Amino acid sequence: MTNDPTRPEARAPRGFNDRRARDLTAERQILAKVSEVYERYGFEAFDTGALEYADALGKFLPDADRPNEGVFALQDDDEQWMALRYDLTAPLARFVAQNWETLPKPFRRYAFGTVWRNEKPGPGRFREFTQCDADTVGSSRPEADAEIIAMAADGLTAAGLPAGAYVIKINNRKLLNGLLATAGVTTEGQKLAVLRAVDKLDRLGPDGVRLLLGEGRKDESGAFTKGAGLGTAAAEAVLAFTAAGAEGRSETLDRIANVIGGSPEGGEGLEELSRIDKALIGMGVAQDRAMFDPSIVRGLEYYTGPVFEAELLLATNDENGAPVRFGSVGGGGRYDDLVARFTGERTPATGFSFGVSRLASALRAAGRDLGGQARGPVVVIAFSPDDMAAYYGVVGELRAAGIAAEVYLGSSGMRPQMKYADRRMSPAAIMLGGDEIAAGTVTIKDLDLGRELSAGVTENAAWREQRPGQQTIPRAELIPALRRILDASK
Repeated sequence: MTNDPTRPEARAPRGFNDRRARDLTAERQILAKVSEVYERYGFEAFDTGALEYADALGKFLPDADRPNEGVFALQDDDEQWMALRYDLTAPLARFVAQNWETLPKPFRRYAFGTVWRNEKPGPGRFREFTQCDADTVGSSRPEADAEIIAMAADGLTAAGLPAGAYVIKINNRKLLNGLLATAGVTTEGQKLAVLRAVDKLDRLGPDGVRLLLGEGRKDESGAFTKGAGLGTAAAEAVLAFTAAGAEGRSETLDRIANVIGGSPEGGEGLEELSRIDKALIGMGVAQDRAMFDPSIVRGLEYYTGPVFEAELLLATNDENGAPVRFGSVGGGGRYDDLVARFTGERTPATGFSFGVSRLASALRAAGRDLGGQARGPVVVIAFSPDDMAAYYGVVGELRAAGIAAEVYLGSSGMRPQMKYADRRMSPAAIMLGGDEIAAGTVTIKDLDLGRELSAGVTENAAWREQRPGQQTIPRAELIPALRRILDASK
């Protein structure tokens, strides 16, 4: 083939993935199972448009001179900048501010949909992906946080992560704020620097975070990151706080209380976690599914109280069988200031979010792929163009019975058609030649059985001996015969 400069190169933009049936089936199953849980908790399904005005995106508002910074933006015909939604929370805040007077309060909603981020793509980091969120807006009760946590846990279980496969780790920003106030840290900039340092604990360890809490840290490449500027005593107090976790939630609260001292904000944070603990106990959420962990701070700056992060505990491997660590598969917390950007009035809110594609990838890496190998339809082999009406009579009958089916519409002979059906992972192929049409019969080839035999599967030997690889039967027996093949492969 010669290069033709007038032909575009077939390529996908970086960070945008093509997904076939296996991936889509897994994601759809996750969303269906999680949606059922969220609705059982009384949360309303909700969606917003893909585009928002750029100034509604809050923390991710583009600079005036760089409207595409962080988001994909375009200018409307009225010269206002619009951007593809970066997450599902900023559109919720905008909607609540617009419709607060008419909404039931609290407003409880869940949503899933595509979000876009104009960031540098990398392994496991995409510019387009599906998120699933659940939020309660309008309740300041810690029990609202507890319910989000319990619902997130039940949703992850429904998605395929049983107890012991994950844990939701919970903390409260007010605890660390109280500790820092006691240590004399009062500026927001220094507080954020401490939060960012603690957020790197799992990657850098206590020694690396100790440097970032102090003057700064130089990484292996020689690049220097300026630290939070805490003194030695304050830095050690922060590290002691992050290490105060215990086996039980109530024991962790006792240890935290001993570390943070008697600051009013810290005491408020302890009281909130205590109420969350009691609500979780009432909902039957045990320590192995939700635990208090003072090292969890979450990276986003808008969290104002409790924060939580869902961590995968299953052993996972990449496509080559090498161990890989997924870590967090979702998170959230309380963000009481987000709606106030529009209204000027503080509106309490709390929520949880997870990346659907990331969770599907984690399940697959742990050997719990919901999508599996996507099944194809039953394929009717096309022998002659003169008999197409008969072929379509068969597929019409199968489809009416709820069985996916298609007539082969290529131009190849029988052997390539059988190969096509095998590549589609079809359960069976139907052969309807002139003799079968005249006799009122149909021939079925069991492709699932053929795949089992070629793979050396030895289970169910007795059933296989009674299961014909190919059979010619009366046309009236077609549906029951196909159902036996489909049921045997479930």
